[in-house]
Amino acid sequence: MFTGTPRRIVCMWFPRLASNRVLRGCPSEAPFALIHKEANAERLYCLNDAAHSLGLYRGMNLADARALCPDLRSRPARPDLDARFLDVLRRWAMRYCPWVGREGADGLVLDVTGSAHLWGGEAAMLEDMRAVMARTGVALRLGVGATRGAAWARAHYGEDADLAQLPVAALRIGAETVTALQRLGLRSIGAVQGAARAPLARRFGPELLLRLDQAMGAVPEPITPEAEPPQYATRMTLPEPIGLVADVMGVTQRLLEPLCAKLRAQHMGARRLLLTLRRVDQASQQVDLRLAAPMRDTARILPLFQRGIDTIEAGFGIDMIRLEAVLVEPLAVQQIGHVDHGNDRLNDLITRIGTRIGLENIQRFQPADSHIPEHSFLIVPAAHSPSASGWHAPRPRPITLFPPEPIMAKGAEPPARFRWRRMSFSTGRAVGPERIAPEWWFENPAWASGLRDYWKVDTREGRRLWLFYTPQSPGWYVHGEFA
Repeated sequence: MFTGTPRRIVCMWFPRLASNRVLRGCPSEAPFALIHKEANAERLYCLNDAAHSLGLYRGMNLADARALCPDLRSRPARPDLDARFLDVLRRWAMRYCPWVGREGADGLVLDVTGSAHLWGGEAAMLEDMRAVMARTGVALRLGVGATRGAAWARAHYGEDADLAQLPVAALRIGAETVTALQRLGLRSIGAVQGAARAPLARRFGPELLLRLDQAMGAVPEPITPEAEPPQYATRMTLPEPIGLVADVMGVTQRLLEPLCAKLRAQHMGARRLLLTLRRVDQASQQVDLRLAAPMRDTARILPLFQRGIDTIEAGFGIDMIRLEAVLVEPLAVQQIGHVDHGNDRLNDLITRIGTRIGLENIQRFQPADSHIPEHSFLIVPAAHSPSASGWHAPRPRPITLFPPEPIMAKGAEPPARFRWRRMSFSTGRAVGPERIAPEWWFENPAWASGLRDYWKVDTREGRRLWLFYTPQSPGWYVHGEFA
């Protein structure tokens, strides 16, 4: 009786994934290690074969490693780049089968059931995996089994070993559980399998028996492939080349409609759009549109392409146009009838100006939580920050601030007459003082003099100045001017 194709699982383990990623760009035969900070100490994160052969190991203190190997080269670890590199390998592994998932931070697991014959058999497929990784410069260890646990165990502890003879650490259990089992004399998977289950469950909990049953096939362990991120791109190949701006705008509108519909379905909005136009001579030109806010409205986005399309040189004609949303952001669902058109018009204006001078050059002020006058606001790009409200000052602040400028005066009261910027002034009315203390938790050389007593001085000449007096080192300064 036919019972189906036996299940075959392949586990790819990249023992030196992080160091291989770095050394692929700058090969070196010298001892090399990536380091990361752990508990205020720098430790080895991943090392190459040369460093491993000298007795260095992962988790070793960097100072101890340099004492053993003074020629050790090191770099800071980048786990985020390692994860991206592993994702590249995952997409490459899909050439062998469609069911590819991650196995920890440095491995992949493949369900090759029914696909090995496409490569001339299982042995030929495994040999192809080794050959490709050898050419790429990435260390690879393979494990094959009928279950995911068995494939993982063989990849880490012996590719051709009998599962029952492998150490208990091959069951994917914690180090404390491994040590406790070894103290009981249970050093192999076969020994754990032959022991009574009830005492093991009482002492180690259900995880040990679950991992044992998964490795032996008594409990299924599925492989879940990662879903590919949605691609927000449309293209159109034209039967006849076009060159008029109106024609290009018409094609762009036809590409925008399905793209915006997909963005709307995914509750996303485009922040950056890239329009690629290919000419008949195979040369390509691009229009890069950066938006001040996430958008998915065709009627609003289309006019913003006009300036960029006007600069395109069509040559002998354009035969292919591609539109891609390079950068997208989540966009909340808006209630019908409560759309802020005023804010939309402002974002469109910022986008139009940004296409000429750059979005980063359009800035706005935002309040900051500080009582220091020059620190009470922030200047941020308008396209990447929401408009802020809630500006509040306990007392009036001048419309113009500048670095403090000293004036000749004595005493703690505002001077009756003083000279500032080569002009003579006489005090008509003075309001104050308002004492402002420096923020001692920040090192600010401008406030090294200590406390300041601020006065609002209306001069008889018509200037309204903001003066302050420093009690610690007596002196008067002009810090700003009111309207």
